[in-house]
Amino acid sequence: MGRPLWAVLFLLMPGAAPAAALEILRDDGEPLAELALPEDGSWCLDWRHSVTGGAVQDCFSLDDGRMILQRSYLHDAAAGLGHLVGRGTQRSAPEGGYWIEDIDEPVASNALRLRVGAASVGHRVTAGDTVFELSRHAAGERVTLRPADASRGN
Repeated sequence: MGRPLWAVLFLLMPGAAPAAALEILRDDGEPLAELALPEDGSWCLDWRHSVTGGAVQDCFSLDDGRMILQRSYLHDAAAGLGHLVGRGTQRSAPEGGYWIEDIDEPVASNALRLRVGAASVGHRVTAGDTVFELSRHAAGERVTLRPADASRGN
């Protein structure tokens, strides 16, 4: 009995927060996936630019349940890509392209709505060691990525 009780007490200790998770929902609200996030609440959305085929990545974190865009990787300043003055700091990436860092921008409505691209676009979500291939499961569909409700089911 000691071990399970210890686990329950640990979860009830002040400052102990439940593990953060990201849920991915289809447009009709049907759950597609729920991904456990690393301790820092970070995750990234990766894809290939539909015109140039170059890599693009937006990285987010959860801060007290709020989804925050932290940084973006862009392979070049192709159609629709580029740095906006006053929105983060642009730095060259060692592998080519550039990072826009320190964006620190809350995501509107605390949810990211996305039309998932085809296999050639390769939308995917990476959270720690977990990779969820959005294009494999929902190509052409609208999805919503949002923090999972920690109080659900209690």
